[in-house]
Amino acid sequence: MVENPRLLDQVRNKIRLKQYSIRTETAYINWIKRFIYFHNKKHPKDMGKNEIEVFLTHLAVDRNVASSTQNQAFNALLFLYVQVLGLDSFKNISALRAKKTERMPVVLSHEEAILLIQCTKNIYQLICKLLYGTGLRGIECLRLRVKDIDFNMKQINIRNGKGAKDRVTMLPGSIITDLENHLEYVHTLYTTDQSTEVNGVYLPKALSAKYKNGGKEWKWQYLFPSDGLSVDPRSGSKRRHHIHLSSLNRAIKKSNGIAKINKQISTHVFRHSFATRLLEAGYDIRTIQELLGHKDVKTTMIYTHVLNKGGLAVKSPLDF
Repeated sequence: MVENPRLLDQVRNKIRLKQYSIRTETAYINWIKRFIYFHNKKHPKDMGKNEIEVFLTHLAVDRNVASSTQNQAFNALLFLYVQVLGLDSFKNISALRAKKTERMPVVLSHEEAILLIQCTKNIYQLICKLLYGTGLRGIECLRLRVKDIDFNMKQINIRNGKGAKDRVTMLPGSIITDLENHLEYVHTLYTTDQSTEVNGVYLPKALSAKYKNGGKEWKWQYLFPSDGLSVDPRSGSKRRHHIHLSSLNRAIKKSNGIAKINKQISTHVFRHSFATRLLEAGYDIRTIQELLGHKDVKTTMIYTHVLNKGGLAVKSPLDF
């Protein structure tokens, strides 16, 4: 007699069937575990609307989490009850929601951005140039494949970005030579992997089914591969993955220690700075929205508020 898979295995199987990312899988599993432990390890099928509301309210009131964090927990439990358990426990949920904070994005001046890039070493400097020059999210940049760089059209094709959307952004002419030189190194690494019969790079399930040996083809290789091999947590295969986002953020933080810029720095600060520079240059807000891949122009509009702060647009009365 075949036993039913354990609950978390059911969740993983459903997530993978729907081809959600490994980051989403990890986040959802963690939230479901926290929900179960919060209610003294009761099985979710024996809990319902009341327990869900208590947990979400606890996050907002006792843990004081950000609204985005609470929303992630909400979505994880929604997935569990609707997609896995097939229950309607989420009807009329009325938990106290975390207050959405409206923070101004951290933006670097052009001089600060260039200084930070110059203080960044090795391959991370090229990545930072791409981030500032294209407005890519950090994870979007690291997930780029060789085929996504179109040197002839001078554009970058972003596949399956946030919200599972594709879009196009520019390829800065000033880094083309650097990228071409970098690709020579990547090809050397690729050739070595091929000769040692390393498993091909990861491809989403639908693509791996369509292109049986696609993971071993040059065009599908990551633009920024990691130095070492790692084990794919889903398939167990030993592969060469892309550089990890946390490694990139550590490199940027280290660079900021040298640059001594008194601002909170992460990969996203380059994206904010990219958008602000384009607005300063007079580009249309809708164009910037498309380049950034924002679903709603209201998200892009926050950069207009940045321009209206301090000396960038308004003269202080003290200086009249």
